[in-house]
Amino acid sequence: MISRKDFTFTIGYEGNIAVVDGTLKKRYGSLTAEQLAEKQLFKQAICSAVYDQSSGKGTGEALLRVLEIYNQDAVEKIDSVEDLKRTFGVNEVPEGIAKVTVI
Repeated sequence: MISRKDFTFTIGYEGNIAVVDGTLKKRYGSLTAEQLAEKQLFKQAICSAVYDQSSGKGTGEALLRVLEIYNQDAVEKIDSVEDLKRTFGVNEVPEGIAKVTVI
């Protein structure tokens, strides 16, 4: 399985290879989902919360908190966690990632 940090900062996939933003990973890799959202890194915050939930370390509370933080300053409010995930293109942690390329 791909690591939390790698999934959080993945910018795309090429087959079974995850392409990771190394600069963001190095700078923000130790932050929680809530801390990432407070820094306006919403896609990364959602990925972090989804990873924690799928690995059994989270209950979904982090996703609700990311949604709250997003809606604080948003012109267009998002109604649900599912809509938030869809907006940022994050569904689940992919299976079968064989390699990670950091750029």
